[in-house]
Amino acid sequence: MQANVRSVKALKLVFSIFAITTFALFFIPAFIIRPFRYQSPRALALAFKVKAIAPTATLLLALLSVLLGWFLWSRASRMQRVLLALGVLLAAGSAVMSRLNYFEWMFHPIQTSGFLSAQNAKLDPGEMIMAVRFGNDARAYPIVQMAYHHVFNDELAGIPIVVTY
Repeated sequence: MQANVRSVKALKLVFSIFAITTFALFFIPAFIIRPFRYQSPRALALAFKVKAIAPTATLLLALLSVLLGWFLWSRASRMQRVLLALGVLLAAGSAVMSRLNYFEWMFHPIQTSGFLSAQNAKLDPGEMIMAVRFGNDARAYPIVQMAYHHVFNDELAGIPIVVTY
C-alpha cells in the first residue's frame, strides 16, 4: 500500500513536470523575442532552438499529460482534479500556441505609411532613424516606430522594399 501511494505521488510529480515543461517550451521563445527588450545573440539562439523543437515536444508532453491525468483522475481528490484539469489545459494550450506564429501578433508590419517631408518632421535631435536611398528617392524610418513593428513594406523609386529592424 505504501509503495502504491509513493508511485501515485511520483506520477503526480511527473505530471506536473510535463505540464510545466510544455508551458516553458511555448513561453521561453515568446518571452525572449518580444518588443522593446534587448535580445542577446545567445538568448536568441536559445529561443530559436526551443521554438524549433517545441511543436513536437509539446505535442508529446501534452499527450503524456492527458494520459497521466486520466490515470490519476480516479485517485485524486476534488482539488487535485481541478489541478489535473488545469495542468492538462495548460499543456494542451501550450501545444497549440507552439504551433502558431504568435510573433506576427507582436511584430506585425505597418500597413499604411504616413511620411512627412524632412522640414515638417519633428524628431528629437538624438532620435535614431533608419535611412534608405535609391537614386533620388530617400526615406527615413524612426527607430521608435520600427522597434514595435520591426517590419515595414514600402516602395522607393518604384521598387518594393522591406525595411526591418
